[in-house]
Amino acid sequence: MTTRTSTRRAALAALAVTAALVLAACGGGDGDGHAAHGPSASPSAPAAARAHNAQDVAFAQGMIPHHQQALEMARLAPGRASSARVKDLAARIEKAQDPEIRTMTGWLTSWGEQVPMPGMDHSGHSGMSGMSGSSGMMSDSDMTELKKAEGADFDKKFLSLMVEHHRGAVEMAGTEKDKGAYGPAKAMADAIVTTQNAEIKEMGRLLGKS
Repeated sequence: MTTRTSTRRAALAALAVTAALVLAACGGGDGDGHAAHGPSASPSAPAAARAHNAQDVAFAQGMIPHHQQALEMARLAPGRASSARVKDLAARIEKAQDPEIRTMTGWLTSWGEQVPMPGMDHSGHSGMSGMSGSSGMMSDSDMTELKKAEGADFDKKFLSLMVEHHRGAVEMAGTEKDKGAYGPAKAMADAIVTTQNAEIKEMGRLLGKS
């Protein structure tokens, strides 16, 4: 009997040790019961953080209203401009910037960020996105004067205002190129710098002939 009792006690003790080891193994890991999920989840978090940064958001939120105002200006040209070259320039501006607005809207939506809506006050847009007065945005009075102008007067006002508008966009795009993290946004910024600098030179030549 003594031998059987001793054997049974030894077996129970072994089971207790085994159970303790199993429990320790199951509980080990991150300390909160998520050992199985920890290693697989951790690599994705840094990757998501690298996808875009605050500058990318500011770029899109600032450039959307900036482009919207350029489109508002460009759409005045067909009925008010006297120069065919001004009308052609306005058409090219609209063709380039309208798709960019849709693209940037898609970015902001996918990031869960606010999308600037058409019709909002342009100065309010500047404040929302952190843009300064150097962004080249037209004031309400500038836009009112442009809408009243016709013929050669419109051409001159349009070109003068659009030069400043483009310079602001180039400045904003330069900041995105330097500080942004999202590849497609940086690529768009590079395209804006190239295209709008060329258009600034073109508008300078047109103003020189007026």
